[in-house]
Amino acid sequence: MEFTLSDEQVLFQESVESFTAKQYDADKRRALSESEDGFSRAHWAHFAELGWLGLGIEEAHGGLGGTALDMAVLMEGFGRALVLEPYLSSMVMGGGALELAASEKQKSALLPALGGGALLLAFAFAEPRARYDLAKVATIAEKCGGGYLLRGHKSVVLHAASADKIIVSARTAGGVGDKAGISLFLLERAAPGVNLQSYPTVDGGRAAEVVLDEAVVTEYDLLGQEGQAHAIIEAVIDRAIIAVCAEAIGIMQTLIEMTRAYLDNRKQFGIPIGKFQVLQHQLVDMYMAHELSKALTYRAAAAIASAESAARARAVSAAKVQIGKAGSLVGQQAIQLHGGMGMTDELPLGQYFKRLTMIETLFGNTDHHRRRFAALPET
Repeated sequence: MEFTLSDEQVLFQESVESFTAKQYDADKRRALSESEDGFSRAHWAHFAELGWLGLGIEEAHGGLGGTALDMAVLMEGFGRALVLEPYLSSMVMGGGALELAASEKQKSALLPALGGGALLLAFAFAEPRARYDLAKVATIAEKCGGGYLLRGHKSVVLHAASADKIIVSARTAGGVGDKAGISLFLLERAAPGVNLQSYPTVDGGRAAEVVLDEAVVTEYDLLGQEGQAHAIIEAVIDRAIIAVCAEAIGIMQTLIEMTRAYLDNRKQFGIPIGKFQVLQHQLVDMYMAHELSKALTYRAAAAIASAESAARARAVSAAKVQIGKAGSLVGQQAIQLHGGMGMTDELPLGQYFKRLTMIETLFGNTDHHRRRFAALPET
């Protein structure tokens, strides 16, 4: 299935690639990854100036009202440079949760600041024993006076330490594993009872374990209807999957370009090794895996807005399965075709492969989404 970008999207794609080409060489990225935040606040402010942070925000709240395909174009560009800024956690997940769950009053108060770069969000939905099951929420939200007391442990919360507010899923009714009874709350990161243990991830990013020890929120901090958040969380995670699939497309394209350039320059027996037919076949396999991944990701991006939930979920899981398989093939082939050089820190190849490995596990690994796809009804 082929998608053709509009003229505006092509220009947008070129502007993203122009910015990242100037700001994200391997040395600059390594320095940012080792900084306190793990990304550049100056870059984040520049993203706001360019309108990238408002891409998915409704025009009524100061955004551009972009589509999931627009977001995929941006994330593909981010993947080509391994951008470290928390667009996924703050805009796709945090902003997506606000868009789907928040009241108009909450949106008016929060979305302009989010799109302007003054507010950073994190989305705490996963727990240590959940194993990709979004209904396995053991964190408790107990009513107390005019608000709630939150107790529990949220795991691998991306960029939690640098966020101003954290959106937390907690159970207001039912038992662990029930879809009903899950609610979303907006919590100040620095509030009493919020304890963070931040750590670097294998791909150079940041995440944290968030332990809630009677953290207090008010009724105003409840996002959406009490106990009805499961479908919202599922929709947010499906959008996040599209985002990381698009990022993986950019990563794979860059790995293919790096590998092709190496094969053209590396000589053996007096000729470039790229002339050897068996190596050409391997490069073609990488290219075909990338193209199929791009087609399925764009198809899933189109399904986000136009399809009902089951069709959306099937399209998203199909894309995630393909990305998992293709990312492994492209990453491993790129390292193998570079020979011994592919295993060294001298080349940025390893950082791209690490990010692909992280993406394979984010929001459900390949096996999880294969089972999810098979369990959903055909439409």
